[in-house]
Amino acid sequence: MAHNPLETRWQAVQARIRAAEANSGRTAGSVRLLAVGKRQPLASIEFLYQLGQRAFGENYLQEAEARMAALANREIEWHFIGAVQTNKTRQIARQFDWVQGVDRLRVAERLSTQRGEEHPTPLNVCLQVNISGEDSKAGVAPAALPELALTVAALPNLRLRGLMAIPAPAARGEDARAAFDAMAGLFSALRSMGLELDCLSMGMSADLESAIAAGSTMVRVGTDLFGPRPPTSVPHGTAKIAP
Repeated sequence: MAHNPLETRWQAVQARIRAAEANSGRTAGSVRLLAVGKRQPLASIEFLYQLGQRAFGENYLQEAEARMAALANREIEWHFIGAVQTNKTRQIARQFDWVQGVDRLRVAERLSTQRGEEHPTPLNVCLQVNISGEDSKAGVAPAALPELALTVAALPNLRLRGLMAIPAPAARGEDARAAFDAMAGLFSALRSMGLELDCLSMGMSADLESAIAAGSTMVRVGTDLFGPRPPTSVPHGTAKIAP
């Protein structure tokens, strides 16, 4: 009997990750898969959960809230990905387990305060780094990263877990690997300063092998997992809060 195409793709992505770990001399199972389901149907999220996927990434707050309500009885680890607008921090702080996209102290402070209002566990945070120096992309500049990281790590109600980056779309091959190596260097430097970081979130469908070779511990995969995105299904009036 043929597998569901989504199951076939999920198994293929998992196989790519395991092969990349082996080819890079990494420990088997040391790289986690974050399934990014932007604009994908709820049924696909639930199907992957039944296969064993537990970590899901969301870019749109309103779409994520609907999914969280529908899947409230599932043990899902929800990650918010991308730039965080200050007027959305309260909902994000209260509803997500992770935020991968903090690049300003003001946002971190609001997340810390609002997480503490009613949530008993810290919010896991990755700082987004603008590793390619793009004017249009969110992310802290590498030179400003150490100061921001030390300050965020000291905030209550947050747990600084690591770094996240999205290299320039034009970065391919050696250019992408150079960006990933630079991120790994920043990650190592922060750890040498005494920060207890354990997450280096980088690598997507097209470049996860290069990211894993450079030291990624989490890859964010959408297209190769779910297939092409359907036409926009974000409810009317939803604010897009990720680039």
